[in-house]
Amino acid sequence: MLGTRKLIVSFNLSFYYRNLFKRSMVTMSSSRLVAICQMTSVSDKEKNFQIVRDLTREAKQKNASIAFFPEACDYLADNKQDIVGMAENLEGNIVKKYKQLASEEKIWLSLGGIHEAIDKYPDKVYNAHVLINDKGEIVSVYRKIHLFDMDNKQTGVRLMESDYAMKGSNIERPTLSPVGEIGLGICYDMRFPELALCLRKMGAKILTYPSAFTFETGANHWEVMLRARAIETQCYVIAAAQTGRHNKKRVSWGHSMIVDPWGTVIAQCSQGIGLQIASIDFDFINRVRADMPLEDHRRTDIYPKMESYC
Repeated sequence: MLGTRKLIVSFNLSFYYRNLFKRSMVTMSSSRLVAICQMTSVSDKEKNFQIVRDLTREAKQKNASIAFFPEACDYLADNKQDIVGMAENLEGNIVKKYKQLASEEKIWLSLGGIHEAIDKYPDKVYNAHVLINDKGEIVSVYRKIHLFDMDNKQTGVRLMESDYAMKGSNIERPTLSPVGEIGLGICYDMRFPELALCLRKMGAKILTYPSAFTFETGANHWEVMLRARAIETQCYVIAAAQTGRHNKKRVSWGHSMIVDPWGTVIAQCSQGIGLQIASIDFDFINRVRADMPLEDHRRTDIYPKMESYC
């Protein structure tokens, strides 16, 4: 009987919050529209830019305030030499084109995983998440702090980001945008809840993880991790993704999605290039956080002591 009551309570809460979300879509007084964009990057930077441009224009036509693009939206090469050799610094031509696009279309752009050349280390790049406002100005740059290294001898899969990329050393403070405070991450970062919780504590209302998830890990982990990050932080989570075959070596999972603070997937791209629109509702964020005040219950007096047990 007790188990039945728990099930009923759980169902009622889920029904309650889903209805709140549906009602919030009716009025846009406290909501903002975002576009989550999905693409299949190749080694041709101009071809990739044309896709970014077309999706940006479509997002603007649909009244989005900001368009979110996936990791490696500038290019996706299949060897270390090209990955490093094609990289530009943030004053380079590709970023100038992104800035001009944002200014012309009057829309913010989240460009995840741009390959940023490092003058001091010519054989390395930063995996940089660049946020550009609707005036064409860079307002934040986050350099990926968790690098994806996989060398599985049994399956033969070897993806070593550290072969060509340098770790970032800072967590960037959330940036105030027309859709709320955005906390920046990139792909593999979503596996580390410490970063998500830190950004939440800094004031984030949206967490974003532009990604190029492998097909195998995506099939098993993609949705469950994004929903977990949303539930534990009570933030919207926006994850634009690469999809499909990029070259002979690389296939990406896709399924770009937006998850609300209750853990519900409210927008998801189908296979192929395209976008989806969703609303960020400030009132909904506040209601979820007020009804389940996780921040008031965190035992920050105890957590530091955990190191002594590990």
